[in-house]
Amino acid sequence: MKDAVQLGEGWSLDHDGTGIPARVPGCVHTDLLAAGLIPDPFLGTNEHEIEWVGRRSWTYTRTLDEDQGTYERTDLVFDGIDTAAHITLGGRTLARTRNMHRSYRFDVTGRSGELRVDFASAYEEASAVRELTGDRPNVYPAPSQYIRKMACSFGWDWGPTVVTAGLWRPVRIERWSTARFSRVRPLVTVDGSTGRVELRVEVERTSQGAGRPLAARASVAGVETRATFEGDAATLSLDVPDVHLWWPRGYGEQPLYDVELTLLEGNRELDTWQHRIGFRTVEIDRDADEHGTGFTFVVNGVRIFARGINWIPDDVLPSRITPERYRTRLTQAADANVDLVRIWGGGIYEDDAFYDACDELGLMVWQDFPFACSAYPEEQPLRGEVEAEARENVVRLMPHPSLVLWNGNNENLWGFRDWDWEDALAGDSWGEGYYLGILPRVVAELDPTRPYTAGSPWSGSWDHHPNDPDHGTFHSWEVWNRLDYTEYLSEVPRFVAEFGWQAPPALATLRRALPGEKLAPDSPGMLHHQKAEDGNGKLQRGLERHFAAPEGDFDRWHYLTQVVQARAVATGIEHWRAHWPRCAGTVVWQLNDCWPVSSWSAVDGDGRLKPLHHELRRVYADRLLTLQPAAEAPELVLSNLGAAPWDTIVTLRLMRADGTMAGQTRLRATAGARETLRVSVPGELVPAAGSAKEFLVADADDSRALHFPVRDKEFGYPEPRFTVVTETVGGDPDTVDVVVTAQTLVRDLLLQPDRVSPHATADRGLVTLLPGERARIRLTGARGAGANAIRSALFCVEPA
Repeated sequence: MKDAVQLGEGWSLDHDGTGIPARVPGCVHTDLLAAGLIPDPFLGTNEHEIEWVGRRSWTYTRTLDEDQGTYERTDLVFDGIDTAAHITLGGRTLARTRNMHRSYRFDVTGRSGELRVDFASAYEEASAVRELTGDRPNVYPAPSQYIRKMACSFGWDWGPTVVTAGLWRPVRIERWSTARFSRVRPLVTVDGSTGRVELRVEVERTSQGAGRPLAARASVAGVETRATFEGDAATLSLDVPDVHLWWPRGYGEQPLYDVELTLLEGNRELDTWQHRIGFRTVEIDRDADEHGTGFTFVVNGVRIFARGINWIPDDVLPSRITPERYRTRLTQAADANVDLVRIWGGGIYEDDAFYDACDELGLMVWQDFPFACSAYPEEQPLRGEVEAEARENVVRLMPHPSLVLWNGNNENLWGFRDWDWEDALAGDSWGEGYYLGILPRVVAELDPTRPYTAGSPWSGSWDHHPNDPDHGTFHSWEVWNRLDYTEYLSEVPRFVAEFGWQAPPALATLRRALPGEKLAPDSPGMLHHQKAEDGNGKLQRGLERHFAAPEGDFDRWHYLTQVVQARAVATGIEHWRAHWPRCAGTVVWQLNDCWPVSSWSAVDGDGRLKPLHHELRRVYADRLLTLQPAAEAPELVLSNLGAAPWDTIVTLRLMRADGTMAGQTRLRATAGARETLRVSVPGELVPAAGSAKEFLVADADDSRALHFPVRDKEFGYPEPRFTVVTETVGGDPDTVDVVVTAQTLVRDLLLQPDRVSPHATADRGLVTLLPGERARIRLTGARGAGANAIRSALFCVEPA
């Protein structure tokens, strides 16, 4: 049987002629941090202090002992090398590498000595490739399109410039004899209640094993089969009766089946391959209709409104991301009622642990190939690297039932058309041959069970503008960049694959990242941890459209910007859900951060939830009640994405700012399964146009919707008054219920738990209370917190 030994220990990193201990997986930055030789780049403005690390060469070494075993073959396997490296063993070259997104295997049978990995600067490698291919346009000044490396290492509009180098995934020795599995492709399909697993198996043989008869034995769910062969490939098929289908979360369960494959010579086991699979069908309905061209996920025959979120690398030093961290972050997504995660194209193909968690949590995965916001040369050496990495990662990821879409790139087709690339390129290659040629060909050949789309956004063909809202996928960035978030209401895209609004991270995150700084929107550390072009200006303009700007009050500014973020995203989702099935999904930018920063995320760089996260849980719930603007009067909209009808009593109240009621009615409403119901609000309950004293409230079951005819700074809010008491929960000193009782209208009440204690969490976000109403907020992790600390952590909208 094949034997594997991990090579995580015993490495040394050469730092100016002195060896320092190195860990694998890891990178130069993590090793220098562990040795105390660089400051933490996440703190203050330290990013500038460590820039030199990415601009010089580095060397890793360790001793590889002579193999004393009885195996015919010894391989040295690197699961990930970041990025431009020269590898030698005993003074002899093994290889030169230039792709972070690939693994590498080298025959080192009978060899030993010093194993040395010399890394060139990624800047140096990119510059050399640029000399070969010629210049190409790029949204950012760094040369990320000339090297197959995580593009956001070079900085992004939410990330720092931390250009890594190192052995970022495991390294091991594998010893084997006769033959081993070199590639296994499981093609999983289902017809009715019968699942079919077709295993396309390829083997590599030693010279001694050439031509010897082999067998492959496979089993899944008690079904077994066996095939004998003398070449280097075999196909095994298993039909599994009465399979249980894998469903996205909210649509059913996520049963997973173990596939076990064994390679044998006679009765001797040579190698094994094991993986979990799920039985399901997936397609995208891109048919034309009266509105344009659709883009609707269909899983197991059920049409789905995708409740999505965009994912970026969870750490700018990706070797630090553990399976536990993946699980935590993806559970946070699931807790927000997300059912689709898009892995964005400026990052990486994530570790298997990411996809394992998605399989179990029922999170559909939209996987971008790693191309983003740049024109990419199609000449060598890049062309061969692109195809090699695509082939490897398609095969690696295809067992996962959560994976539902391959996407060619992020925004490059749009960029070619709209970002003044065409004239600059003057006929040069720019990546179209990847997105419309190599990548769809690779997917069709290796993974025909899944759909492919050429890019995001993409209208489906050059017959339409790449970012046409009426065709295919759409990125909505004009609103954040230049307009008020109410402009989301002006259009109904077929599928919104990116949109979002910024807010700063939690206060405790800021205090950790900016120690000793007197916080202000424009304080040095705040500005450094804001990477978007005119980001603070856009934050401020978004705030001032709705609220009076708080002068010199950072806490108030912090609260209001987080309110605006939550409201902005909710406004878009509520509107677009109301237009299901014309609009078939929203993918919010973004779930997470790779460091502490003001950004579009729902979970900040320290893992703390912003109010947006709680708002996503509301607007992505199966049942959503909203009040939508309409020509004559607001419309009551019941959006039901559940499998059962929503039959409810809706209470509509016309309220005055002083808390008194001007009118009320109750009506029965039924929204069918996965349907939307629209009901006009009776005229006598519609607030007067431009009124600063009236607003509309709709309540049904646990859902509430609000309609204010004017913006907050124009509305006549009373001075908010409420009482606060705490109640212990089951004798647990770490958990209390904070009970707030309103004496007036209290708009967007928020408990910021990290202000009570850095590790505290709260179970709800923004809530609006009418006089006499009570909100119960469970606060966890705040042992010993007093009433004053809790009271000071409560915020709400105040009169202008």
